[in-house]
Amino acid sequence: MQNIIQKIENTDWENITEAMHQNGYDIIPNLLSEEQCETLKTNYYDSSLYRKTVVMARYRFGLGEYKYFEYPLPNIIQTIRTSLYPHLVPIANTWFNALKIDMQFPTKHQEFIEQCHQNGQGKATTLILKYGKGGYNTLHQDLYGDIYFPIQIVLMLDEPDTDFIGGEFVMTQHVPRAQSKAIVLKPKKGDALIFTTNFKPERASKGYYRVNMKHGVSEVRSGNRHALGIIFHDAIS
Repeated sequence: MQNIIQKIENTDWENITEAMHQNGYDIIPNLLSEEQCETLKTNYYDSSLYRKTVVMARYRFGLGEYKYFEYPLPNIIQTIRTSLYPHLVPIANTWFNALKIDMQFPTKHQEFIEQCHQNGQGKATTLILKYGKGGYNTLHQDLYGDIYFPIQIVLMLDEPDTDFIGGEFVMTQHVPRAQSKAIVLKPKKGDALIFTTNFKPERASKGYYRVNMKHGVSEVRSGNRHALGIIFHDAIS
């Protein structure tokens, strides 16, 4: 796990912070190795790791399947979650300050998780997703309760245009009194895509206003697409 921690610490967080303020997303390339991606995919079939399986079609979420991990999380996931969080807190706090939201996030992830648990949010939200041919995910936001962290991560576990075709990561940006903007991203295998959970602030002449954003996955035209989603808040128990 030391290799992952070192990669996170060596990341240019100044550039990522600027990209998050401007766009609401950025990518850390090659955070996971080929071997780590393959191990996570293999573990998809180990039922002891998960608390719940969701078949998307049953809830009209799309076409595919995802599984929520159970606590304690696998070491690699716990390491990524706790190591990334402190670097994202300054961004989250800046956003909430700009929009005058009365909430500031602690610097340590465990302290934030304790706040979630005190609010009745005690279920793990980290998940692994699998799409086959025709699979997709409708536009959504991952909130799970009143207490939420406004930034989350997706780690791509397959290589676009090699392991699968299609299946792009899609975001929509809705500006008040204007048309929505679509953003299409293709992170590579092992990349960590950092993006806003539900909004980002935008500067205007008289201060800041809220730009709401959703995310989803376009249709997979062939192959299989696996991804790991890391959400920093827990879900309502």
